[in-house]
Amino acid sequence: MTEQVRTAINEGIATITLDNPPVNALGAALRGAFMAAFEAAMADPSVRVVILAAAGRTWPAGADIGEFGRPPVAPQLPELCAAVARSAKPVIAALHGTVLGGGLELALAAGVRLAEPGTTLGLPEVSLGILPGAGGTQRLPRLIGAKPALGLMLSGLPIAAERALDLGLIDAVSEGGAATAAEGLARAYLAGTAELPTAAERAGGRAPDAEGWLSAVAAARAGLGNPRLPAPGRIIDCVEAALLLPEDEGFVFEGAAFAELVATPEAAALRHAFLAERRAMRQNDPGRVAAREIHRAGVVGGGPLGAGIAVALLGAGLSVTLVERDQTALAAGLARVATLHERAVEKGRLTPEAREAEWARISGATDFGALATADLIVEAVPEDEALKTQVFADLGRVAKRKAVLATATSHVDLNRLAAASSRPEDVIGLHVLGPVQGTKLLEVVVGAGTAPEVTATGFALAKRLGKIAVRSGVCDGFIGNRVLNAWRTAMDFLLEDGATPCEIDRAMREFGFPLGPYQGLDIAGLDLGWARRKRLSLRRDPARRYVAIGDRLCEAGRFGQKAGKGYYLYPEGGGKGVEDPEVLALIAAERQAKGLVARKVGAEEIRRRALAAMANEGARLLEEGIARCPSDIDVVMLAGGGFPRWRGGPMMAADQAGLLVIRNDLRDFAREEDAFWRPAVIWDELIKNGLAFADLNRI
Repeated sequence: MTEQVRTAINEGIATITLDNPPVNALGAALRGAFMAAFEAAMADPSVRVVILAAAGRTWPAGADIGEFGRPPVAPQLPELCAAVARSAKPVIAALHGTVLGGGLELALAAGVRLAEPGTTLGLPEVSLGILPGAGGTQRLPRLIGAKPALGLMLSGLPIAAERALDLGLIDAVSEGGAATAAEGLARAYLAGTAELPTAAERAGGRAPDAEGWLSAVAAARAGLGNPRLPAPGRIIDCVEAALLLPEDEGFVFEGAAFAELVATPEAAALRHAFLAERRAMRQNDPGRVAAREIHRAGVVGGGPLGAGIAVALLGAGLSVTLVERDQTALAAGLARVATLHERAVEKGRLTPEAREAEWARISGATDFGALATADLIVEAVPEDEALKTQVFADLGRVAKRKAVLATATSHVDLNRLAAASSRPEDVIGLHVLGPVQGTKLLEVVVGAGTAPEVTATGFALAKRLGKIAVRSGVCDGFIGNRVLNAWRTAMDFLLEDGATPCEIDRAMREFGFPLGPYQGLDIAGLDLGWARRKRLSLRRDPARRYVAIGDRLCEAGRFGQKAGKGYYLYPEGGGKGVEDPEVLALIAAERQAKGLVARKVGAEEIRRRALAAMANEGARLLEEGIARCPSDIDVVMLAGGGFPRWRGGPMMAADQAGLLVIRNDLRDFAREEDAFWRPAVIWDELIKNGLAFADLNRI
């Protein structure tokens, strides 16, 4: 028997312990060893009760996702669950940690479930585009009812042990440890002082409420969201089948639905997204470099970005000193922090007590000397290279030895800032794509001289902040802004060619983005991009196509939602924008000035060009060494760019569309504007060798 499964038999009780660190994933080796151990316990006449337990920090937290899409290896998880469920001997599951996915399905097959305090239970399969395929859609509603079962499976969210007890999902929350409680219950059963049903006896003792069951199914169908995601609808079908079909036929129905979903492109994309996020958080040499300890932080600049960073650092338990140029600016910065705290309290994300505790950990200053004891200092002053350079020169003199000096810049060269500090090994970029409190992404920008432990500190900080970190090299805009700018440039070309902002935004929402590019620009403020374009105007190649529509809007005072007008008109000063004839006239005038004749631009062309532009910019980032691998680019766009998760990101979407198809599109588009649309060299290399971007993710 393998070390992944251990069996101990003592006075009629067989305790089978699963031991497959770190999360006891139910991979093929573990399943085979478990089946052998369980069958041996069934065949042993001295065994009268079986306890299922897990070593380490958690009960199995799910199946091995890496096996999805591969040929099945026996025994499969449904076979294990079926063996446990049909056991003639009582089976007690002793749960702790995270009981998720296949792990919960295994627990559902037992006759009794005991959990330790702090245990969380859930079926998150819907987030991977699939459904519980080891009996979960059948056993769970029969155990707790259709409505709560649908709630668990359609949300994919975990619940606490106490809530699971209320629902009847578990039988007890055991303060002294689930394994100890399970052994005590087993001994009581053997002594005749407690009853233990088998799973079959327990399932057969209840008559379902057919009317309530069907009502829950109908309500769930009526509330279905994105029609492009097939998994929620199939989960509902399976729960309905659990009522209408005999048990064995219900399991067959579930198995067929599971196999159908696993093969969908949406499920493949969601699995890719899940694995890509885990890959992004791993360093090139995981575990070999220790991060520096961070207890006290400083933030230079109290504008919206700096205030947001300060609040995030406070939320991570750090003490923060906010530094501004004078008392007036400092007061404004601290007021922004207070406003963000108030909003968090209003929305229920922060309790009043937690707000007061965080506020007690922030201080303000107008002198860099106040940062002398900080372990981390984040520069968040306006995007002015001379100003940022001076800040880093000052920080290099003031900061203590081994303090991490970070910049939140989007466009200033990190290596020049590092050189100004005279301690480049301590300097790193921490770039947030979007509002600090509204994004899951943190781009960790590694300079030419950044020390490995400083890079590790950036990743550790991201985890502490609850964000997904992606490593980026140094370039203008880093990964996220580079890809987003390519997308917007391609869409600007289409504006001049004949499309309207509304048509482009609608096509991209239909693709799956929550907002189209022009809706997003209006919300962010058009003046931000305008200021950057003016800074770069002297470096712009006059031979390249340049669309000045955004500039013309700003010149007309149309700065977006905050001004009541941008690409759209906002009659109420905010909220949903409406198409504005003045904007259409402005676009027509720009088109006429360039001698362009408007043509019909369809939604399919908009989406094709958008994907081609984003994937080609991603390919360039790979060639330049800015991004480590294609999946890192996907993570940036999923977590920070609004790219639909069920499409996996631009590089995954390019793989699914076909690299030859995208490359040929790029060649066609390059006849119009070669400098922008010219395919990166990597397209031909991959196509020639029969590879996809996914093949470059094995790092």
